[in-house]
Amino acid sequence: MHFDIFRPIFAVMRGNTLFQLVVIMIVMDVLFGSLRAAKDRAFNSSVGIDGGIRKVGMLLSLVCLVFVDILCPVNLIGFIPEAIRGYIHLKDITVMEFFALLYIVYEILSVLKNMTLSGLPVRRVWVAVKSFLQKNTGEFIEIEDKE
Repeated sequence: MHFDIFRPIFAVMRGNTLFQLVVIMIVMDVLFGSLRAAKDRAFNSSVGIDGGIRKVGMLLSLVCLVFVDILCPVNLIGFIPEAIRGYIHLKDITVMEFFALLYIVYEILSVLKNMTLSGLPVRRVWVAVKSFLQKNTGEFIEIEDKE
């Protein structure tokens, strides 16, 4: 068939732990975001559509980056701090895997925020993460005046 070009792409993604973690984190974010919306009685289709578009975009970008990795293999392990390398147990990181790590961190923050706003007992973790982000990155993640 004409779609044989995609077989190596799907093979890479099917066997890639970081890609699988991105998918798991997206599912968790959707679930906890839905719980949060149900708790607040604030289901909003435009927010859901925007989030869905962002998540599809994340997955599509990872698919496109597999093409980049096949055409131009690069090892980006040098961009990962030594302390984190010990946890991820990888000796090389492709461009797709690098972006997958970034997406995983982004989704973890979103899941943690949704868990906090759903009333789950993770507020201390959220406050510590928010404090770390403010101190080390200048980023501030707001929780809509519910803290």
